[in-house]
Amino acid sequence: MKRYGTVIGVRPESIDEYKKYHAAVWPEVLDMIRKCNVRNYSIFLKDDLLFGYFEYHGTDFQADMAKMAADPKTQEWWSIMGPMQRPLETRSEGEWWASMEEVFHVD
Repeated sequence: MKRYGTVIGVRPESIDEYKKYHAAVWPEVLDMIRKCNVRNYSIFLKDDLLFGYFEYHGTDFQADMAKMAADPKTQEWWSIMGPMQRPLETRSEGEWWASMEEVFHVD
């Protein structure tokens, strides 16, 4: 299992709508997250920043993320979420949510 932390901005005028959508995530989207070996997924909000945390339990992260990205229902969900988000300028090329470095962990 590998832990991932990611961050992205959220447009202040979209925060309420973003929270509303995430209070009732579409079952097909949740199912695809599980099928792609993602577990213990949380998104936290502070001001206009979203912090995502999840644990990956698969063996080929890139293939699982490509599978998720190819899913039509996930694409539909992302087309709604995308305009509400504001990617960080410092993210790596090809990233939407910026990857974060884990600097501490304790069980």
